[in-house]
Amino acid sequence: MRILYFAWVRQRVGVAEEEVAPPAAVHDVAGLMAWLATRGPGHAAAFAEGRQIRAAVNQEFAAPGDPVGAGDEVAFFPPVTGG
Repeated sequence: MRILYFAWVRQRVGVAEEEVAPPAAVHDVAGLMAWLATRGPGHAAAFAEGRQIRAAVNQEFAAPGDPVGAGDEVAFFPPVTGG
């Protein structure tokens, strides 16, 4: 699974992207976020306020309960506004 991080999420995690292999128990965006938060202090800081992070799975906006799988690209970013 390819994970992309943007804006302050990237700053806290410390990398722009990474390849990960979550455990079989990770089935959705919320589970992936919870698992990523256990990967180190930067990840924990980034995902401490999960409500402040939006996700996209395969370039489509995704809700916390949306499924994720091994071949997916998942992006995490702060809320965006138009203007």
